[in-house]
This record gives sequence, C-alpha cells and structure tokens, in this order.
Amino acid sequence: MKRIAIVIALIIAAGTAGLFAPESVAASGAGTPEQRAARFFDALRLRPPERLAFLLEMPKGADLHNHLSGAVYAETFVQWAAANALCVNQTTFALAQPPCDATAGLSKVSAALTDATLFRQIIDSWSMRNWEKSGQNGHDHFFDTFGKFGLAGNGQMGAMLAEVRARAARGHVSYMELMLTPDNGESTALGLQVGWNGDSESTLADLTARGIASAATQAKQNLRDAEAQKDTLLKCGTPQADPGCAVTVRYVWQVSRGSALGPVFAQMVTGFALANDTDSKFVALNLVQPEDGLSSMQNFGAQMQMLKFLRPRYPRAHLTLHAGELVPGIVPPDGLRFHIRDSIEVAGAERIGHGVDILHETAAIDLLTMMARRRVMVEICLTSNDGILGVRGRDHPLATYLRYGVPVSLSTDDEGVARSEMSMEYLKAANEQGLGYVQLKTMARTGLEYAFIAGASVWRDARKFSLVPACAAHKPGQVKPSATCGQFLAASEKARLQWRLERDFTAFERRY
Repeated sequence: MKRIAIVIALIIAAGTAGLFAPESVAASGAGTPEQRAARFFDALRLRPPERLAFLLEMPKGADLHNHLSGAVYAETFVQWAAANALCVNQTTFALAQPPCDATAGLSKVSAALTDATLFRQIIDSWSMRNWEKSGQNGHDHFFDTFGKFGLAGNGQMGAMLAEVRARAARGHVSYMELMLTPDNGESTALGLQVGWNGDSESTLADLTARGIASAATQAKQNLRDAEAQKDTLLKCGTPQADPGCAVTVRYVWQVSRGSALGPVFAQMVTGFALANDTDSKFVALNLVQPEDGLSSMQNFGAQMQMLKFLRPRYPRAHLTLHAGELVPGIVPPDGLRFHIRDSIEVAGAERIGHGVDILHETAAIDLLTMMARRRVMVEICLTSNDGILGVRGRDHPLATYLRYGVPVSLSTDDEGVARSEMSMEYLKAANEQGLGYVQLKTMARTGLEYAFIAGASVWRDARKFSLVPACAAHKPGQVKPSATCGQFLAASEKARLQWRLERDFTAFERRY
C-alpha cells in the first residue's frame, strides 16, 4: 500500500500521467518481468526519445528484408568514392569514372570532404534525407539513388558487410538475411546471349549447356572473399572482435525483375542453384527493383511461371518475394489485384516483402485468411513504405495483418538510403501503429521462426510460443538446459538462435 501511495503522489506531482517517472510504473505492481517491461514501455508513450533508448537495448531477433547495397549509409560511400578518385556530376550528383573534367560538369568526390555544401548535397541526393526538397516524389528519389552511388560500392562488398553487421549488433539484431547478386554479372550476360523463347525447359537446357553453373561458382568465391575482408575489418576471431562478428548472416539472391526475360530467367537459375547448395550461405532468392516498373508489370505473369517451373527442381531453396509494394495511382487499379496472391499461389512464395496493397487484392479477406492458415509471413518495412509509397500510420495494413493472424516481422529494407536502422523501425511500429512491448517481442520471435536457416524450431506452437517436448520443462532461454534439450539445440541452428533470443529477453526484462 505504501508503494502505491508513493506512485499516486508522483502522478499528482507531475500533473499528468504521461510525464511521471516510468521507473515507478515498473515497480508499482507485481507480475512477470515481461509484464513489468511492458508497463515501463507503455509509460513512455509520450516520450519518444526515451522509448527509443528502451528499444535500442531491446533484443530484436531477425532482419529478414535487407538489401546490402541500400543498407550502407551515404557518408560511407562518399569516403570510398573519394579514396578511389571517382568523379561526381555537379548537377545530378551521380558518380562517374575519372578524369573529372570540369567542362563536363564533373568534380572530384574528394572535394566533398572539405566542401560542406557539396557534401550535404551528395548525402541528400544519395539518400532519403530531405527528399521532400528534391523536386521528386519519394518513390522516384529513392530508386534513383542506387544509380548515383553504385560505383562507390565496387570492390567493397566486405566493407559493406562489416558496416551492416556492426550496426545490426549495436541494435541487438542477432540474425540477418542480406540480399545481393555477387556473380560479376555472369548470369545476366549469359541470359542475354540465350534470350527467352517462352519455353522454360529448353531455355534451362541451353543455359546449362553454356555453363550457367559457373555463375554460382563465381558468386560463392566472391562471397567468401568478402566475408574474409569483413572478418579482417571487424577483427573477428580476436579479443578485439566487433560485436558484429556474432551476428549470424545468410544471403538471399537478388533477381532484377526489371530486366529482359532472358537475364531474369538466368538469374533465377543461379539463385535457385545457390540456395539449393549445401556448401552455400545463400538460402533463398527474391525479385527486386520497382514492382511498378514497365518491365516488372508487363512480365509479372511470366516471371511467376518461371518461378513455378524452377522451384520443384531445387527442393532446398526458399523463396521470398517483393509483392504488393504498390498503392493506387502508381499503377492502374488492375495492377493492384493479384501480385500478392500470385506470388504465393503460383510462384510458391513462403514470405512476402511489403504486402502494402493487400486490401486492394481480389477477395482480399480470403487471401488474408489463406496467408494466416498457410503461415505466409510478411516482412514489414515501415520506414520504406512511408518514404517510397507515402503509406504510414492507420493507412498501413500492419494492423490488418495482425487482426487476421498473419505472421509479421519488422525489417529495415534499405536502412542506409532510408536513414534508418532496426530500432527506428520498432519505434515507428510503437508510435505510429500503436504496438506495445509484447507485440514487438512477438514480432522479434516471429522473425526467427520464419527465417530461412537450417534446423527445427524450438517452438512447438509458434502462435502461443510453447516449447517443443524436448525443452518443455524449461523456461525459454534457460542458461543450462537438460541433456535432452541440449541435444535438440545442438542439432538445430535455428533453435540455438531462438534460445539465444529468449536468453537475451530474460536479461533485458530483468532490468524492470
């Protein structure tokens, strides 16, 4: 009673329930550590900076939708471009190879390191910072950035991995799936040679005969080299190792859906081969580039049929697809009616990236029900959907997905271009979507549950988060599991990651 009286006095003294010390709320009643952490977080609802401080320390599990090139911040690209003596167009701020001819409107990128105005202009042009002043809409400004800074990333894959993993560790992300296409363009070049005749069987045979397998070999070697460079930069394996070394990473092969059908099919073949290979860290493939682009819209049906044809031939490979990253006005109404459904029912996607236009799909409620029943997870990218599509707050379908029981998890998409990171995605979910701590925790767990990583889940029921029989007698994340549970964890990398997350949640919630 004395403690309750103290809390009441604090509330009265503050003059408003939204301004009293949150510590008193966590201590004001009994309950589990999770319940106390939830009350603490709720008490910060009118204090976004303090909510962010809370979320920065919160364990977040997985980031399943992250494009490597878009995850690097523009400031880093400026440094790399300057070190490689690249030029920048003084009007468009696109990079170019030397010589930096002033009469052609080119200046040295290195000038930006001493010219604050030029530096500011480049950062704005290569990211979503101040995009409202660019004279473009968010969609066009976002997708145009990649063509401007792309040259700076040449030869920097290892450094990119180092930056992204280090940032993930600081945000308490323990697992990532990064999208990239590191085959030096071999698949694309061969796809252009072979072309597309409308027959998947004969095209696959032609690609195979001409040595498409070498593209996968090249990709694996390039990735091994990049990871070695990353290890050096982060000092992995030494006492000075960066926490990013402990982040588990797998890779998703990117297929450029805006390309001609020949290269698209060839890229799919390489991606499936890599994701099906036990000696590869690739686990899945995805179609990237604007979903509303001319080729993307014209060839969507053909691309779904390609995926349908190839999937059974690569049984270990997973498939996640950008689908429904659309809103009215960007495409005609007919273009909003089938992309998510066909990605699932025709191509066989196990996860959907974005899914913003879900309620514009034909028989949307039936589709939502089907996704919940089949457990098709949606990778939610709030900052990206806001900046590119202008969809935020109550206009976003996240609440609808939750209402129908569709599994969802938060992702960053292109955190460097978007000027975001995972903790900011959680803050956006809390402040704009009204999610509480327990809902955010559920989404963190869900991310690992639907991660494309080997092994059985530690959850017998991933909706109620009840443990498998081997570990059912334990508290999730228990430091010293029994021999039976230990054997189960040892046999499953996914289960070990999930157990680690639960252990991290236990430590985090004990603070409250």
